[in-house]
Amino acid sequence: MTDIVFIRQLKVQTVIGVFEWEKAIQQTLEFDLELSTDIRQAAATDDLQYTVDYSAVCAAIIDLCQQPHELIETVAEKVAAMVLEKFPTKAVKVTIAKPAAVPAAASVGVSISRGNW
Repeated sequence: MTDIVFIRQLKVQTVIGVFEWEKAIQQTLEFDLELSTDIRQAAATDDLQYTVDYSAVCAAIIDLCQQPHELIETVAEKVAAMVLEKFPTKAVKVTIAKPAAVPAAASVGVSISRGNW
């Protein structure tokens, strides 16, 4: 059995990009995450300690984005590794959208899956 704790459209302002003008501004990244976990003990006890605290995951992602990066691929890998290391999940899917990157597109981005699904 796999249960999913998810986060949708977490918006984070960060310095992201390979061009010099991008390194001088903040841009919005939008994060969607799916975390594979077992919620049965949390549900039975009504106790947060037995599940993934999505608020803590969001805070950790915001903190990670305080440092500048050039590629959203790098950010995706760092987020996935951090989530697998710090939170009770055996697998994570991370999607990062960069809405303003290509004017003709609503959004562009990357999606990765790490861990044992």
